[in-house]
Amino acid sequence: MDAPTPADWRDANRAMWDERVPIHAGSDFYDLDSFRAGKDSLRAFELTEVGDVTGRSLLHLQCHIGLDTLSWARHGAAQVVGLDFSEPAVETARSLAQDLGFGPDRAAFVAADVHDAAEAVPDSSYDIVYTGVGALNWLPDIDRWAETAASLVAPGGFLYLAEFHPFTDCLDDATGSKIVHDYFSREAWVDETPGTYADFDAPTVHNRSVEWQHPVGSVVSALAAAGLRIEFLHERDASLFPRFPVLERQSDGCYRFPTERPRIPLMYSIKATRPGQPGGRPGRG
Repeated sequence: MDAPTPADWRDANRAMWDERVPIHAGSDFYDLDSFRAGKDSLRAFELTEVGDVTGRSLLHLQCHIGLDTLSWARHGAAQVVGLDFSEPAVETARSLAQDLGFGPDRAAFVAADVHDAAEAVPDSSYDIVYTGVGALNWLPDIDRWAETAASLVAPGGFLYLAEFHPFTDCLDDATGSKIVHDYFSREAWVDETPGTYADFDAPTVHNRSVEWQHPVGSVVSALAAAGLRIEFLHERDASLFPRFPVLERQSDGCYRFPTERPRIPLMYSIKATRPGQPGGRPGRG
C-alpha cells in the first residue's frame, strides 16, 4: 500500500534484510556451493556493457552478500569493495571472500548506510562504481543517492547501474497488461509479505519493508545533476525473474512476454562517466 514515509523505514528494512541473510545464504536461489566452485553471478549484458575491469578498482554499493562484488574480482578487478547496511550480509560476504582466497586488499566489505559511503569506504574514489539489480527501490531520495555515488567516481571513471524498470511496478500482477499504479508516485510502498524471493515459504518474523518507485527520468537527471555524463541508457524487454506469470523463460535464462504480446521495458541500465583523466586517484589509506 502507498503511505507517507515511516520514520522507522531504515530500521524496518535493515531488520528485514538481516533476517533474510542466512535464508539466502542457504538457498538454492543463491547456490553458494556452485558459486564457490566458480559459477559467475553477473549477467551477460553487464559484462558487455561494463567491459574489461582488469586492473581497475570497483566499488559495489548495496552489495548484499557479495556475489556480484566477488564476481568482478574474478573477472580481474584489482580491488573490489562491497558496501551494505546489513552487518550479517557483510559478514557473509567476507566469509565468501575468504573461501575464494581473496584477502581484504583484493576484496573488502564495509557495513554502512549507502548515504554514508563516502566516509565508510577505504578510498576516496574508484574507477567503477557499480550498483546491481534491486537496489534503488530501497532508497527514498534518488538525488541524495546520486550525489553520494557520483562523488566516489574517479576522474575518467564511470558509474554503472542495472535495474528493474519502474514501469513494471505500475502494472497488474496477474497479467502485466493493465496500468493500475501511478508511475510518478513519490509515496512509500509499505509491504508486510512474509518469506523472501529466494524462498517464498521460509518462515520469517521481520516482514515489514518500505520501498519507493523512481522513474527512469529521475535517475538519469539525478546522475547528470551530480556531475556525471550519461553515456547510455539501455532498456530491455527481458527480466531476470518471472515478474508476471505470463512471462516465458527463454534460452538465455531471461523472462519475456510471449511473442504475440507487445513488448515493454522490463529492465534498464545506465553508464555515466566522470570527466577527467584517469590515474590521479587519491586514497585515504
